[in-house]
Amino acid sequence: MCGIAGIFDTQSKREIDQALLARMNQAQHHRGPDETGLHAEPGVGLAHKRLSIIDLSSGHQPLFNEDGSVVVVFNGEIYNFVELMPELQALGHTFRTHCDTEVIVHAWEQWGEKCVERFRGMFAFALWDRNKQTLFMARDRMGVKPLYYALLDDGQLIFGSELKVLTAHPGLKREIDPYAVEDYFAYGYVPEPRTIYKQALKLPPAHTLTIKRGMQLSPPKAYWDLRFDASNTLSEGDAQQELIDRLRESVKIRLMSEVPLGAFLSGGVDSSAVVAMMAELNKEPVNTCSIAFNDKAYNETEFAKMVADRYHTNHHVETVDTDDYDLIDTLAALYDEPYADSSAIPTYRVCQLAKKRVTVALSGDGGDESLGGYRRYRWHMNEERIRGLLPQNLRGPLFGFLGNIYPKADWAPRVLRAKTTLQALARDSVSAYFHSVSTVGDGLRARIFSPAFKASLQGYRAVEVLRGHAKNAPEHALSAIQYLDFKTYLVGDINTKVDRASMAHALEVREPLMDHKFVEWIATLSPNLKLKGQEGKYIFKKALEPHLPDDVLYRPKMGFAVPLARWFRGPLRDRIRAAVKSQALGDTGFFDMETLNQLASEHISGMSDHSTALWTVLMFDAFLRTAHAQQA
Repeated sequence: MCGIAGIFDTQSKREIDQALLARMNQAQHHRGPDETGLHAEPGVGLAHKRLSIIDLSSGHQPLFNEDGSVVVVFNGEIYNFVELMPELQALGHTFRTHCDTEVIVHAWEQWGEKCVERFRGMFAFALWDRNKQTLFMARDRMGVKPLYYALLDDGQLIFGSELKVLTAHPGLKREIDPYAVEDYFAYGYVPEPRTIYKQALKLPPAHTLTIKRGMQLSPPKAYWDLRFDASNTLSEGDAQQELIDRLRESVKIRLMSEVPLGAFLSGGVDSSAVVAMMAELNKEPVNTCSIAFNDKAYNETEFAKMVADRYHTNHHVETVDTDDYDLIDTLAALYDEPYADSSAIPTYRVCQLAKKRVTVALSGDGGDESLGGYRRYRWHMNEERIRGLLPQNLRGPLFGFLGNIYPKADWAPRVLRAKTTLQALARDSVSAYFHSVSTVGDGLRARIFSPAFKASLQGYRAVEVLRGHAKNAPEHALSAIQYLDFKTYLVGDINTKVDRASMAHALEVREPLMDHKFVEWIATLSPNLKLKGQEGKYIFKKALEPHLPDDVLYRPKMGFAVPLARWFRGPLRDRIRAAVKSQALGDTGFFDMETLNQLASEHISGMSDHSTALWTVLMFDAFLRTAHAQQA
């Protein structure tokens, strides 16, 4: 796993400032501490930080074709390079290495922009073709690997694996995008293609960007999309067997490595499934890593141990204090823009643990989105059945009125907390799902934002992110929200979290459940095999019964979590009080500071639970202070 960086003069062939390019590349040193590479020619500079995994002796980057006219910098893994290499050799291409990177340059020569359609893996790369005077950039289908870029006022295009690569360039304007702030407070992250800065963008997953010198920058072009068609006619038993066969194959191709390899093992279904397949494929014991918490309410290690014992893995566990809030500023610097998923803390710690034992780790990320595992999917489908009983023109006013008058009862058992459900029933499907995934709801965002900031949005609302993707979503209600999660939550939250946490420790993470061929096949199964009654991941769990204990398969989903509510009433009480009065927040003009202070007071007193909203505010404040310190 690596980091890439570059500067491209889109209009002329001005000399590249190599010292500046080196500084941009150095900003992501953590991504590839093994080796640094740089290439510059008139109007083009490419840089690379390498974490050596495959072909340790000769996989240096930037990497060239035979005559030096095509050069690439690449972050990721092309798992099918072993199959592509002889095909390209038969077409007349000569290879000097045995690494996947060289496949990219020859595939570009042979197939042009369509080369990405032949790749199976996780990747972000930039390729310069001198003969065509063309820069070509691409990102993998699932958005596992990140790629940021910006067109500067002087016509230079800069790019990198992390936003900090771009901010290292003095030509990047750091003007905050109000739309991105609205999105962040709604989702807890800034969804693609925006970044927190107006001038910088993320290349969306499954997109390419082709820039020919002297031409205007065109929008990115999609080369793939996930299609849910429920066309699979296999019996349930045959579907279970094929699922296991496909999962095993997806795991197998991710075991290629010349460095120590292992797996995360949380005790949940997905990571346990991956470890089970690894153990069945390996003669040697699998290295597995788990994080234990000193608070039993957050601890899953007993279930991880069941799997580790069953497959005789080399299992390593470290206990982390649930009061592990010292990472707040570290995370702000790591993510480069506001990021409010508090599970980033235990994710950072498990990557830190894994790196002590291995350089490559397999994870179970992506299973919930493909297989219908989130609790919110059940809630949404239950609500959809009720929404289907009344037309919107009746349902909206009725449930809207009931939702407004029903008290907000954060303190009550879930069954009595009907306000959110009533409000959801008043909405259309997309708005309702947006409501269920929102970090800070519409009403609360309206309260915490200042009148001036709301005016700057010019009517924009974060739900438009989902509405934009919903235009291409499948009709079935479950498939539709899975599709929305593939486009937003999986990319902007999960993949971002894992990439930054792992790269902070120079650890490569591979995700078999996000293999695009596996995901495509799962999308052909009936939605009823994914969520059956109230059982999420139904077909996955049934298929895994011969491989995993029922206690692992059929226990309530836990997930990585931290005790935010308690933190803000205890050890972080002073910090949150300071944050809601922060000069950095106040100077933006974005917030109603009195409302922020009120939220903190209500939470600390126990009157209400505003922990999620307060964490979102705290991480925005941490981002601002980190950004200001970097500029100083």
